[in-house]
Amino acid sequence: MTSKRCPKGSAKSVLLFVEGDLLRILGYFPLAAIKTLLSRTKFNRDRSIRPRMLNRNLMFTGIVQGMATLVVINKKELFQTHTIELSDEMVEGLAIGASVAHNGCCLTVTEISGNQIAFDLMQATLRLTNLGQLTVGDKVNVERAAKFGDEIGGHSMSGHITLMANLVDVIKTENNRTLWFELPQESMKYVLTKGYIGVDGCSLTIGEVEENRFSVHLIPETLNRTLFGSREIGDQVNIEFDPQTQAIVDTVERVLANQKS
Repeated sequence: MTSKRCPKGSAKSVLLFVEGDLLRILGYFPLAAIKTLLSRTKFNRDRSIRPRMLNRNLMFTGIVQGMATLVVINKKELFQTHTIELSDEMVEGLAIGASVAHNGCCLTVTEISGNQIAFDLMQATLRLTNLGQLTVGDKVNVERAAKFGDEIGGHSMSGHITLMANLVDVIKTENNRTLWFELPQESMKYVLTKGYIGVDGCSLTIGEVEENRFSVHLIPETLNRTLFGSREIGDQVNIEFDPQTQAIVDTVERVLANQKS
């Protein structure tokens, strides 16, 4: 294969997009060298780690199963216990120790009393996610952990929130809704047009990217099933970046930095 350089771009901001087996990178770096680099990483060697395929590292699919109401908050010295009410369907087969995502944040079941399920939240979780802003009566997006053989309708998500984004604009049209979110500039390298992103536990496709903002387009089904139908400007949402995009961006930046030194 002939080594071919990608179009010129800023070496400080390495942008990439993965679509099937096609890797396009804007920057001063040979495409052949990038493929060689990725072939040497665990990320690429483990063929089971692929978009839309379930493996032992996958926790959630990003397809929110519904909303649950927060019925009790028990504040303790070092943590809080949140109790939510789940539907009969979601409670079926649920056991203590199981994982359930709340607005995309992976939490562990600590107590089950009928349809009321309790979870302990440490101070770091309360500080770094919007779960710390909740009051009794609020709703959260919920998804039970994926099981082997489940269809992956979204993209693989760990339930580990990276940071929060601010909702800065809501554009309503007849058939859908567009939400614009704002992030710190240094995090935008992981936000790529038509790439995946986890927002409050929902796997979404990024619509447009502008400076430190990005948009997502939501259909009525998503608006009805999730919190997005009631989100307003000023709300904060939990963000989990696509782990494969994050791994590639970080690896390429590290290699470019080493080449310059």
